[in-house]
Amino acid sequence: MTRIIVDTGPLVAYFNRRDRWHSWVTQQMAALNPPLVTCEPVLAEACFLIQRGGGKPADLVRKVAQRNLEIGIEIDEEASGLESLMKRYEDTPMSLADACLVRLTERIPDCRLFTLDSDFEHYRRNGRQVIPLLHPG
Repeated sequence: MTRIIVDTGPLVAYFNRRDRWHSWVTQQMAALNPPLVTCEPVLAEACFLIQRGGGKPADLVRKVAQRNLEIGIEIDEEASGLESLMKRYEDTPMSLADACLVRLTERIPDCRLFTLDSDFEHYRRNGRQVIPLLHPG
């Protein structure tokens, strides 16, 4: 079964009806089988942006409690690999959240990354492999 790894953008769009991607993200979410995999930096970014947009970040955290979202990476165990990715993509620059998501795609070979971020078209997993994406376009 293909696992879905989720980035910040879709989470924010899902909880914000005014977001330009809300309808598309909602349609995609309805077709996906939970749990979706993510990381704590994505949750932190999404909670901040949801709150800034007038939403309730606790609604997102509830999705973790309900096991619709799962944390798929421990930063302390992956710090060396994350550092390597962030150095490799210094020109972008790569955030910790993005590094965690790329690392997740390396650890879960049968996956798709659900994102609105075009940087993932540039990033590569395992050095040179294109990351399979679920994104508008």
